Amino acid sequence: MTRVRGGTGTAGPPIEKAKAPSRRRSRLRRIRADRVLLLLAVPGLVYFLVFHYGALFGNVLAFMNYIPFLGIQGSEWVGLAHFERMFTDPEFWNAVTNTLFIALLQLVFFFPAPLALALLLHSVVGDTVRKFVQSVVYLPHFLSWVIVLALFQQMLGGAGVVNGWLSGLGANPLSIIGNPDVYGPLVVAQLVWKECGWATIIFLAALSQVDEQQYEAAAIDGAGWGRRLWHVTLPAIRPVIVLLLVLRLGEFLSIGFEQFFLQRQSVGPETGEVLETFVYFTAFAGGDFGYAAAVGLFKGVIGIVLVYTANKVAHRLGEQGVYKA
Repeated sequence: MTRVRGGTGTAGPPIEKAKAPSRRRSRLRRIRADRVLLLLAVPGLVYFLVFHYGALFGNVLAFMNYIPFLGIQGSEWVGLAHFERMFTDPEFWNAVTNTLFIALLQLVFFFPAPLALALLLHSVVGDTVRKFVQSVVYLPHFLSWVIVLALFQQMLGGAGVVNGWLSGLGANPLSIIGNPDVYGPLVVAQLVWKECGWATIIFLAALSQVDEQQYEAAAIDGAGWGRRLWHVTLPAIRPVIVLLLVLRLGEFLSIGFEQFFLQRQSVGPETGEVLETFVYFTAFAGGDFGYAAAVGLFKGVIGIVLVYTANKVAHRLGEQGVYKA
């Protein structure tokens, strides 16, 4: 048994006091070592603080009859009047219906598309072919929606390539661009063409972490490509799929702005109006900033509820989700 000199038994506190400065010195050394990376992160941090967290204070407009010339202090406080108007506004419910319809189409057809493309690229043996295909499918992401819609107009418009080819064959032309009946599938097809390749990056990163020995063991056991996909690949990347699904549900009502803003007039507000364009035209065309803020706040609250619910379901399925409850 080791004895402490002096018999006072007070050797513990000096050791604890010595640990604190050493931790601070270690933390300072890490900060100095990573100072360049920390400085690079400052602009992104400022962006989120100003345009995401700072903008949350603007939700107070949802409870006011806001007039820009009077400011927040001079505008009239109306409480929940905008929300009462919102739930009885047929134009608002038309925008909600259109948004839900397109969001469901995106969830069913767009969300699995990057996963399918990632699985296809992952199965390509040659690195040269894989890199070439990846470069080609990534390119549309860097095009603006103006260019993408112009390309679709040139291909599927009334005087486009497809109708020109059909006219040459003596067939009737197709009415696609500007047709309200096919507007939902059309905008989803545009999204798949533009963003599918870029969205495969996360899935390809997850697939690269799958142990190749599991594929070899499954092949030795006689498992074909389909069984290896179902029993090895998908279970290995299921946490990533669940995480992205939870995040997508959180943005379920945020289906985009520019794509729908540019096509709204071609099909009419009855079909082309979504919540983002409804907020824009209500605020900047109608000058009703308080009502537009109420609609935006409502959309944000629904997004929070969807994230919370989807995260709870993910926990029930044994996955971590976005956060631990």
